[in-house]
Amino acid sequence: MSPPEHFVVEYAINPWMDTTAPVDTELAVKQWEGLREALVRLGHEVHVLAPEIGLPDMVYAANGAFSVDGVVYGAKFKYPQRSAEADAHRRFYDTLGWRYVMPSETNEGEGDFTYLPAAHGGLVLAGHGFRTEVAAHAEAQEALGRPVVSLRLVDPRMYHLDVALQPLDDANVVYYPGAFSESSRRVLAQLFPDAVVATEEDALAFGLNLVSDGRNVVLNSEATGLAARLREAGYVPVPVELSELKKGGGSVKCCIAELRA
Repeated sequence: MSPPEHFVVEYAINPWMDTTAPVDTELAVKQWEGLREALVRLGHEVHVLAPEIGLPDMVYAANGAFSVDGVVYGAKFKYPQRSAEADAHRRFYDTLGWRYVMPSETNEGEGDFTYLPAAHGGLVLAGHGFRTEVAAHAEAQEALGRPVVSLRLVDPRMYHLDVALQPLDDANVVYYPGAFSESSRRVLAQLFPDAVVATEEDALAFGLNLVSDGRNVVLNSEATGLAARLREAGYVPVPVELSELKKGGGSVKCCIAELRA
């Protein structure tokens, strides 16, 4: 996992962002440190992606690429203000010696892609509708050699897949049905009959922007209802306070790029 070491508000017009609410930079950094410390306490190795001048949104590290089995499908950002971030992520993956595939299609990395290695033999779930073009799903499938299931996002408040759905373990997910088109909801119900189904309240609390190691689920502390449902389903919620990062349109998952070797 590789969150960077700084924070400022995301640049783009964003339905989560309250531009009237100033960001407390000192508190934002403290909260980011708390997230990193929580991951380390759970036994995870955390790589820090060095910040670069002029790229303030790198704190949302999930958007820079998507990796499966040591192969990296690079990002191509929708908005030019973030485009140089993709090169910073590529340089990081080069240090690991992983194979990096340059994208032709617009996509925002793990913002709109996730992977479940034990679900139906291994599935990539991919969102489209707001930031990532659906053509990127086919490109990712060719790059990664994994079947990709396209899911259409229809609620502009859930502009990335990672604020509407996340894996809980290698074969199951949690998601908010209202974020998806009717057809995509049917697909998800068929693929994941035992999924934890979140409410709109969970989604608006940024609860679905979480990371899980199969047992421990690190999520926004505001998502108390979702934490209770996850506990009932046998997972261990690990709440973290990220109020300042939420002002910029990101929470736990947005700050973390998962390294799938």
